[in-house]
Amino acid sequence: MTHRKPVARPLIAIAGLGIESSTFSPARTHAPAFHPQRGDEILGRYPFLAPGTALREVAEWRGALLGKALPGGIVAAEAFAELSDELIERLAAMPPLDGLWYDIHGAMTVEGIDDAEALLLARIRDVIGPDVVVSTSMDLHGNVSRELVHQSDLITCYRMAPHEDYLDTKERALHNLVELLTSGAPLPVKAWIPVPVLLAGEQTSTRIEPARGIYAAVPEVEAEDGVIDAAIWVGYAWADEPRNRAAVVVTGQDEAVVTAGAGRLARAFWDARREFAFVAPTGSFGDCLDEALASTARPFFVSDSGDNPTAGGAGDVTWGLTRLFARPEFKDPGGPVVIYASVPGPQAVDEAVRAGVGATVTVTAGAAVDDRHAGPLMMTGVVHAIRHGDRDAESEVVLRVGSVHAILTRLRKPYHHEHDFTDLNLDPRSAAVVVVKIGYLEPELFAMAADWRLALTPGGVDQDLTRLGHHRILRPMFPFDPEMAEPDLSARIIPASDQPLG
Repeated sequence: MTHRKPVARPLIAIAGLGIESSTFSPARTHAPAFHPQRGDEILGRYPFLAPGTALREVAEWRGALLGKALPGGIVAAEAFAELSDELIERLAAMPPLDGLWYDIHGAMTVEGIDDAEALLLARIRDVIGPDVVVSTSMDLHGNVSRELVHQSDLITCYRMAPHEDYLDTKERALHNLVELLTSGAPLPVKAWIPVPVLLAGEQTSTRIEPARGIYAAVPEVEAEDGVIDAAIWVGYAWADEPRNRAAVVVTGQDEAVVTAGAGRLARAFWDARREFAFVAPTGSFGDCLDEALASTARPFFVSDSGDNPTAGGAGDVTWGLTRLFARPEFKDPGGPVVIYASVPGPQAVDEAVRAGVGATVTVTAGAAVDDRHAGPLMMTGVVHAIRHGDRDAESEVVLRVGSVHAILTRLRKPYHHEHDFTDLNLDPRSAAVVVVKIGYLEPELFAMAADWRLALTPGGVDQDLTRLGHHRILRPMFPFDPEMAEPDLSARIIPASDQPLG
């Protein structure tokens, strides 16, 4: 190992682009969707970098460019070029850096590019130089290629799904970076093990076993002498790329210890591959609605999972809402109260806004992007609520059709919080059924739900992975090849970023 000089107050830049991109969605993601931030406004994203905090004071921070987009379709080539070029230009204009925090998601697919995050980091390295220490933080649903590990000196990811620890993870990535820079310790050893398993996040939630137990071992490995960090990536199942699979990386100063730790975690994940199950009871959309209506549990949540916008769905599939309107139980305004979130329809929103709350309108929404499963949906109902100014949706309208309260948006939006509904004069706690385009329920919804079912519905993030048609992932891969031979789970020691990758 090469010894390095400690840096008393290092200069650290922050940069990154983050999105989950479904290659099975017809949608395309463009530059504005990343809501790019620059300079000091980047620091304002992170409470642990607020003025007066320990991390803020121990180093000098410079924001380059940071963009985070709602999960969606493949990123347009020109959008990636525009954002990455500006990011590189901003880094090039900075004084010599000691460190860089690469804040990404890890599942970005760009038109014509495989492994876009590694490609961008290689470009960054060309500008900042090989001696700058890079700490990469990711979502556990990201994909970790050999090249990304090589270009990163430190790398970590979330340990919870849902991601209740996302801020803890980012702060850990910075603590590790600052400690390495200020101590002058050698660059760590990185043990990487690709695990040929590719499962949906809804099958690998840390709320239940086996993921709960597997991820509980991560801090145990991290706590061993000679280890800086340990991480397990589930990978992103709805992109068809060669890098997509589960992976383990353990970093530290002791090669024997990090190798053993990586092997322990990889073996645990592989051995449990047949035990992973959906985080909630599943069924067809119709069966889930039947169960909801037969139950006395209120509110009863149903996940319309195939078009989940926070997993990469287009968000405008009308398949579920069409079937909801067809149910005789919901035809009468006095029927069981149902909330449905949501379907984009810019023209429908405009018409409802012009008519105003209380008006009866006939509008058409949905299927402008993904019309493979159902076409645009015409509906007649009473305008229940109007709201403007949402970061994602821009404008929202609630249309009451029979006893169904359908949320229509200008742009697609995820509904994860109780205020997302109460801001629209809806009370999800008193509803009979709440149908949300989501996979596993986010914490607030999970706490609110008296019962819950995961409906296996069509869309760009269909939970039935084997029917999607992957053809570029590396095979064999579980569950696509359920009887595959035992894989090579030995640790690959990845050289430091200032050494060639053999």
